[in-house]
Amino acid sequence: MGVLLAIEGIDGSGKGTQAARLAERAADRGHSVASFSFPMYDGNPFSSAVADYLNGEFGSAEEVHPELAAMLYAGDRFHARPRLVEAVATHDLVVCDRYVGSNAAHQGAKLRGAARARLLDWLEEVEYGEFALPRADLVVLLDAPVALARKLVALKAERGYTTLEADIHEADAALSGETRELYLELARRGGWRVVSTEGDDGAARDVDEVAAEVWSAVEPLL
Repeated sequence: MGVLLAIEGIDGSGKGTQAARLAERAADRGHSVASFSFPMYDGNPFSSAVADYLNGEFGSAEEVHPELAAMLYAGDRFHARPRLVEAVATHDLVVCDRYVGSNAAHQGAKLRGAARARLLDWLEEVEYGEFALPRADLVVLLDAPVALARKLVALKAERGYTTLEADIHEADAALSGETRELYLELARRGGWRVVSTEGDDGAARDVDEVAAEVWSAVEPLL
């Protein structure tokens, strides 16, 4: 059985870049690697609905109940489950750019108190219980201040799922702030590895420097 790794973080924290760097480094060292990026955006009905949601087709982020939005993301992972399980069984390392923690952070951030706790418990039951998704061996949280992450979102290349400069999550700075705080709480609770993407000068850390820190967390598991 291989190592299942999830890379998490708010929009603009560099997840895609670091997931690619990690997969490349592991492969260069002779490890077999499989990569997944969620949502899949592979034409399955769940990811198609996620795209509609992020494009505002169902209303704003506040107008769509987080439980309903979360089910779309969970369904997308359930769609990928056979390939994911097979990849874990046949590769040394499986890298996921976003995983279950992303659902908890982004949708849970819309709620407070008991309502948030209920949603997080429900997601645990849906994704790991009903859908029987494998649990990650390690979660790496790329922690970025919202202001820095928003600058990086603005530099993103065109995405296939949207024609907007920023989708309804990326465009909501307040939601991004709440999501970051919940991510940090989840990291404390779950024993995740937190890697800051902000340098001492407030600018983004060098990509290679961040990649080296991520690798130092993953290498001992391989």
